[in-house]
Amino acid sequence: MVKKIQNEMRRMANPQKAKDLRRFFKTGKGEYAAGDKFLGVMVPQTRLMVKKYWQEISLEEARELLKSGFHEERLLALLILVKKFEKADESLRKNIFDLYLANTVFINNWDLVDLSAPRIAGAYLFDKDRSILIKLARSKNIWERRISILATFWFIAKGESEFALKIAEILVNDEHDLIHKACGWMLREIGKRCRQDIEEIFLGKYYKTMPRTMLRYAIERFDDKKRKHYME
Repeated sequence: MVKKIQNEMRRMANPQKAKDLRRFFKTGKGEYAAGDKFLGVMVPQTRLMVKKYWQEISLEEARELLKSGFHEERLLALLILVKKFEKADESLRKNIFDLYLANTVFINNWDLVDLSAPRIAGAYLFDKDRSILIKLARSKNIWERRISILATFWFIAKGESEFALKIAEILVNDEHDLIHKACGWMLREIGKRCRQDIEEIFLGKYYKTMPRTMLRYAIERFDDKKRKHYME
């Protein structure tokens, strides 16, 4: 099955788009996705592949696909796991969650994290012990740190902000711009989906020292007067 899927992906490959994607996803020397490879398959095409294969492919085959050297095949594997998770019983959900956590080394760009972490890690942990996210937030691996904060998007969407704020507090002085953006995004979502005053309590504690990118993302929906107050 994996070989069949890979052959189909390669038939859709577009060298020019692959070149554009390498540039967009920062694959150059010293950049955050240095050395990643692309086929030039676009996301809508990948989503059609999900519809076609998600029921046929086994978890073991999805794991094999997740270890691919090509970005689009790792994305396909993750989207298939998300679809399987949504349709699964509790036992299968645990297996998918365990597979996900055991293979974070392959979930190694922001799109891969953002499209999977809330809907697998967040959804699974919503009514369970979430301490694994604290561990991930303290990881040396940037993508595990991003998984930790993006997983909380599921909680925020359910109207719960406390744990997301706990993760944001761990990451508030993170060195990487992609973590600044992710935390600011989740803070903005807390203000939007939960309560803005809860977000502002956090900002009141950290806005003078937190990275400016994180702050700009967090206050994006505030009125002009409030934005000016926080930025100054």
